Order: sequence, then structure tokens, then C-alpha cells
Amino acid sequence: MHRTSVLRRSLMSLVAVALAAGCTSQGTGGHSAKPPAAPSKAPTATATPAADDAKPPAPSPGTPGAQTAEPRVLMAEGTETEQVRELQARLRQIGHFHRSPTAFYGSMTAKAVSGFQRKGGLAATGSVDETTWQRLLGLTRTPTADELRPATTNTLDTPDPRCLKGRVLCISKESRTLAWMIDGTVVAAMDVRFGSENTPTREGTFSVGWKAKEWESTLYHTPMPYAMFFSGGQAVHYSSDFAARGYNGASHGCVNVRDKKKIASVFAQVKVGDKVVVHW
Repeated sequence: MHRTSVLRRSLMSLVAVALAAGCTSQGTGGHSAKPPAAPSKAPTATATPAADDAKPPAPSPGTPGAQTAEPRVLMAEGTETEQVRELQARLRQIGHFHRSPTAFYGSMTAKAVSGFQRKGGLAATGSVDETTWQRLLGLTRTPTADELRPATTNTLDTPDPRCLKGRVLCISKESRTLAWMIDGTVVAAMDVRFGSENTPTREGTFSVGWKAKEWESTLYHTPMPYAMFFSGGQAVHYSSDFAARGYNGASHGCVNVRDKKKIASVFAQVKVGDKVVVHW
């Protein structure tokens, strides 16, 4: 009887300890227990393009990365048009081009344009854009027919008073030109060159002594086509050397002409006895 009481008390003590520890019985199927909460699902990451794949924003106007439209080029080296002829004539009016207009845009024209642009505070590109062209139009006038197609590369100077009457070959050492004049009117004009310091062309008033369409120098054995002799062995004549070398050479005292077509025409008009004036 006493042993039974002791066993009951021991059993009850064990149950109390178990309840205090929080232990619960669980069936084999686990239906009596509350299932653990499912782990929360991680948020799905949205793919973003890599920095290299992203399209950069367009730069705002005026920012360092912004591109501005280049001015439209109207004329540049290699262009050959009548507008180039006008360009050259206008540049010549204001002292930036010193040759006859040719209608071809070469290195000399590009240099003249660069000088004009530099003086006007423009970018010295050597090419003519809209801004350069409009600036030039504002500073010049419409070229005349004579300015577009002048008779000589060099500009004729004021005729010597001795050239204003009669039929005269008026030759200026100052402008390096020959003007065939009749009663003060220029009928034809052309570029000429003269003798060197050792063989100078004589100055003064002369007359055509004789003419020869085909002639060869008896001293230098060089051709002298369309020769018009005015002072001993000195003559006005065509020179292939002048045509080829320009002013890099000199004559032996004659008046050289480089335009064969022009001197041929004047040769046909000039008569023996016509006046020749060589002056500065």
C-alpha cells in the first residue's frame, strides 16, 4: 500500500516535469501538430541592362558633347565654276587676289581666301562657306565683264601721255604690260617681260622698223615668232620660255609676250612705222 503511493507520486512528478518542459506528444502522421510556417518567397530580381548596354542620354545643345552642324562649303580646292571666277574677281577688288580670275580654285585662291577670313575674324579654312561668301558679298560689288575676264594677268597702269595719239605699242615696265592702242583706246593688252640687268630693254619712243612672223635670233639662236623690231635687235615677240617659266626668267633685251594668240593678232594689225613707247 505504501509502495503503491510512492509509485503514483513518482509518476505524477514525471508528468509535471514534462509539461513544464513544453514537450507534447505528436502522432505518427503529424496531423495534430501545426505545421511550421513556409519560408517567405524571395522577391524576383528584375534584370537591368549593363552600363555598356544602356543608351546614353542625348547631350543638350551647348554641352561639350553636343555636335553642331558644319557650315555648308560652297567652294574649295578643286572646284571649277563661274562662281569661283566671281570669287576671285571680288577678292581682287579688295586686294586679296592678284591674278586674273581663272574659274579654277587652286592653292593660290585658297591662300587668298584664308587671308580674307583671317582679316575678318573668321576661321581660316581656305574654303568658302556660306558665312565667308556673304561677308565677301557685303564688302564688294558685282564684278564687271572686264574684271571677270581681264585682258592681262597684270593690271594695266595709266597710259603714258605719248601713247594717247595715233597707233602705239605702249609698253610699261612698271606694270609689265603691253597695250596696243589706237587714238587713246586700248585695243588689246598682254603681259610682257623685259631684259635682265646685264641686257636691259631700252626705254624711250621708237617705231616699228620691220616685222618677221618667223625669226631666229642671230646672236642667241632662239626662236622669235611674231617679231616686231623697234630698236636695233630688240623686238616685241612671242616667247615660249616666258610662257613656260613666267617671270623666273628674262629676255636678252627684247619685250617677251607669253600669249601667242594675242601677239599673233596684234602682229597682224601693227604696221611698219607705228609708234613704240617703252616707259616706267
